[in-house]
Amino acid sequence: MTGHWLMRQNQTAVERTWTHVVSAVTWLKSTYEANPPGERGDGGRAYLTLEHKITYAMDALPRGVDVCWVHYTKSQSLISFSVVCCLNHHHPGLPCPLPPA
Repeated sequence: MTGHWLMRQNQTAVERTWTHVVSAVTWLKSTYEANPPGERGDGGRAYLTLEHKITYAMDALPRGVDVCWVHYTKSQSLISFSVVCCLNHHHPGLPCPLPPA
């Protein structure tokens, strides 16, 4: 469960700790754009649009719900990137490794 990632020792970084949802979603978007999903051979859509993903993230993160984006890239590598909330809606007892100052 992604909320348990908050318990990982020495896995946090100040440059990837945000106090504003827009900053976290900007990171998600830039990571997505740097590693776009591959396309299906038949031209069909394999994943939700970036706009739908952003809309969901903007709704979920303020409620303490983690956001995970996973897809295969054009080179067929699997990429997974997430924003884990702290305080976490599903794990309210887990402490924040880098609480806001």
